[in-house]
Amino acid sequence: MPVCVALLRGIAPTNPSMRNENLVAVCEDLGLRQVTTVISSGNVVFETDTDDLAGLESEMEGAWRETLGFEATTIIRTKDDLEGLVKGRPFGERVHGPETYLLVTFAKRPLSFDHLLPHRPPDRPYELVAATEREIFTVTNTTGPGTLDVMTWVEREFGREVTSRTWLTVARILKRMS
Repeated sequence: MPVCVALLRGIAPTNPSMRNENLVAVCEDLGLRQVTTVISSGNVVFETDTDDLAGLESEMEGAWRETLGFEATTIIRTKDDLEGLVKGRPFGERVHGPETYLLVTFAKRPLSFDHLLPHRPPDRPYELVAATEREIFTVTNTTGPGTLDVMTWVEREFGREVTSRTWLTVARILKRMS
C-alpha cells in the first residue's frame, strides 16, 4: 500500500475551510488511511490502496470543492517518487539558506520546455538548474530584487497546474512519510 502526499496549490491557512483538520477529515471520508499534514500549506500525507493516483487527484479536487467550498489543484506523489528526487541530487551541493532559496515545482502533467539546463531567464535572480518529466528545480538568489518573480515565470512557462515547495519542505514531508 503506497504512502503518498497530496500537494495542494494555493492553500491559505488563514482560510478556515483550508485548515489542516478539514483537509484530514475530507481525506478520511475518501477512505484514505493514516492521514496527517505537514505544516499548514496543503501537504497531506496518507496511505491508499489505489494505483489510480490521477483518479484520486480528481476525486480529491472534487471533495475540496463540494465539502469545503474551495478549488485547489491537487498533485499526488508517492514516497518512492520523493525519495527518487532526493537521490537525484537536483541541487547538487547548494544548500537552502538565507541567500539561496531552493524550490521544487511539481506539475500535474508532464512538462515540456525547450531550455538547455541550467537556464537563467535574462536579468532574473533565479535559475532553473534541473528538471524531470514532472518537476523543475529552481535556485533563487534572495539578496537582490525580483525574487518573488520566480512563481510568475514558472506559471508563464509551465502553466497553472503546478505547485511549489521548498527543498526543506520536501525533506519534512519525507520524514513524515517514514
